[in-house]
Amino acid sequence: MKRNRKPNRLGNYNYASDRLYFVTSCVQNRICCFGEIVGTGRDLSLPKMVLNEFGKIAEKQWFWLVEQYPYIASHAFVVMPNHIHGIIEIDRYRIIGDDYGTDRNGVGTGRDLSLRMKIKSLSELMGAYKTSVSKQIHLLDLLDFAWQRSFYDHIIRNGYSFNLICDYIRNNPAKWEQDSFFIG
Repeated sequence: MKRNRKPNRLGNYNYASDRLYFVTSCVQNRICCFGEIVGTGRDLSLPKMVLNEFGKIAEKQWFWLVEQYPYIASHAFVVMPNHIHGIIEIDRYRIIGDDYGTDRNGVGTGRDLSLRMKIKSLSELMGAYKTSVSKQIHLLDLLDFAWQRSFYDHIIRNGYSFNLICDYIRNNPAKWEQDSFFIG
């Protein structure tokens, strides 16, 4: 018998829409495998995340995603010991310089953009990210590594929300011990 699960995404919302999205993805069982927060306790320096080789992969693959898909941008990102947070923007007009045939107002100037390049949804982008991270970590013999099923997302609707979320991401390492994902 299947458990009733709360839907992860908004019904009838097109997650390939040009928007800013805040995403969080956790390692399965919240295992801290990406590194550690240093500068806590008696150390008076500002706590920061120190990535190990697996954390460096998680970081590198986030920026690979941005290079791979020219219609996305990253506005804030952090790798934590057992999860990642990021703001990803889907903006199909980032590729206009590549002569995809529409201007910023959506007026066709040649071939339609949608005929030349399929814009991946947020779920497809996160799937590509999580798969690429997993494959590279498995190649380093951490064969038990897995992401938690799905991911958290929030559609950013205004500048105030964007600024709050950017601050949250930037300050996340300093607040690690109060984080809901902290395992002490």
